[in-house]
Amino acid sequence: MNLYLRMILVFSYLILLVATSCSSNDNDASTYKIELEQLSLLKADIEGLAKASVCNDTTECKFIALGSKPCGGPWSYLLYTTSIDVEQLKAAVKDYNTKEAAFNLKWGITSDCTFTLRPVSASCENNTCVLMY
Repeated sequence: MNLYLRMILVFSYLILLVATSCSSNDNDASTYKIELEQLSLLKADIEGLAKASVCNDTTECKFIALGSKPCGGPWSYLLYTTSIDVEQLKAAVKDYNTKEAAFNLKWGITSDCTFTLRPVSASCENNTCVLMY
């Protein structure tokens, strides 16, 4: 009888262990999706702010490194002008880059590790900012 109780306890423990590991994976997948969505929304806000900028004779075109590749460096360079709150944009980009780097590390994200060429300058041509390489 004692052996029978031990077997039931071991079997119950194994079932509990399997059930716990399955629910943990569901939580991880859910957390991953939520964090990815938050990053996407933050990036969309940043891009929206940059797109709201106006290129003309009284403003200056600039660019900023956006994103954090797992191998290092930015994913791209974002064009903007001085017609917007530049400090707000810089703070949002810094926050986004930091959060994406942490996300990449936490979830083991990989990338192609290609180098993103940094522009030399940006200029306003026909009321549109253009990157120069």
